[in-house]
Amino acid sequence: MKHQFTAVRTEVSDDVMVEKITSMGKLELVKYSMKDVIEKKQVHTLLPDERVLFVAVGEVTACIDLTKIRKQDITRTEGHDTIIVNMPKPEICYVKLDHQRSKVYDISGIMLPSTSKAMVEDIYKVAEKRLLDNAREMDVLGKARQNAQIIFKPLLENISGKTVILQFK
Repeated sequence: MKHQFTAVRTEVSDDVMVEKITSMGKLELVKYSMKDVIEKKQVHTLLPDERVLFVAVGEVTACIDLTKIRKQDITRTEGHDTIIVNMPKPEICYVKLDHQRSKVYDISGIMLPSTSKAMVEDIYKVAEKRLLDNAREMDVLGKARQNAQIIFKPLLENISGKTVILQFK
């Protein structure tokens, strides 16, 4: 009898609805995994400065959208021994902040809980933008171009049996 009163049963229910199905044609060519320490300060003249120290962990992935390649983007040389493919420009596929590994390390000078919440929410937005900016500074799109030559070009050459030249629009 005692077991019946102390036993706990957990029930979880859910209703999943598919909002949208999207066909993908993006070839991911490079992923930069990064860690960044970000400090955001709001400086006041009389009150103490409000400060948030955040360690952001995330990744930025660059890709080429293969659905943008049209028939006219693929040409053969006169001897038909070389194929030239005009590829779309590499693009940033996504920037993803890892919420499990990212942490707010310090909050100081904040007196109101609502201000603390707002600053923490804002630091997450700042962190995503910083990840993207850092990846651009490190030329993630250039690396995607290089990797297309290393990864995608040999695939096309093996399939076609011809020399392939990849050019970017």
